[in-house]
Amino acid sequence: MADSKTDTKKTDKKKPDNSLLDIVVNVIAPVMILSFMSKEEGKFWHLGPVVAMTIALILPLAFGIWHFIKHKKLNLFSCVGLFAILLTGLITIYLYYDESARPHVGMIFGIKEAVQPLVIGSLFLITHKMASPLLNTFLYNDGLFDVKRIEKSVKEKDTQTDYKSLLWKCSLIMFGSFCVSAVANLALSLYFFDGLDPSLLDWKVKYNEIVGKITGWGFLVIGAPFFIVMAFILYFMLTGLKKITGLESDEILVGR
Repeated sequence: MADSKTDTKKTDKKKPDNSLLDIVVNVIAPVMILSFMSKEEGKFWHLGPVVAMTIALILPLAFGIWHFIKHKKLNLFSCVGLFAILLTGLITIYLYYDESARPHVGMIFGIKEAVQPLVIGSLFLITHKMASPLLNTFLYNDGLFDVKRIEKSVKEKDTQTDYKSLLWKCSLIMFGSFCVSAVANLALSLYFFDGLDPSLLDWKVKYNEIVGKITGWGFLVIGAPFFIVMAFILYFMLTGLKKITGLESDEILVGR
């Protein structure tokens, strides 16, 4: 019985996060709230732009806090996401009450959208020589690769230089992909906010709706190419490791 309980606890600890729940809370729900609840009146769910934006920001913030309390650890992407949420809130307050800034809303919001991927991308380079490189957290880890076997083979074949070079190249590719995401975020913001008349009486409502569109389209337009880049990096890394170690794919990758 004791062993059974221990196994259950181990299983619970290894249980992965629910990616679908992350998408619903951080993308789908805010988009729906901003798109359908921002109007001042009409239906009972029309709560006004200020309340709608507040709910849209609080929801992922509360989820991030709950996630931290449950898992008892800070997650890099949760921290960056929290920073983005707070920045969105501050920019929204600024634009709501400073009408002189509204003509530049596309560039202001676009810069904010570009900051997040640039921060993450830069961390791939900054942490490369640290004890826990971001590449390891993101891709090259024990959950996917048999790192111990790979490093043992690298040591035996004396290919440490090629090994380090491969990991650096993968970090550079990751950095490049996030730079592309930053440019795409800025372009989306400029496109969707283009033509938004600062003098509109329902400017806040329109602003909320556009923020919702940018959130939704950003997930599609940037997320899909990102997964393609991830697949390429995985192939590039696997091919490189096979040459460096002499191991086969089933020896490099962890069996499922």
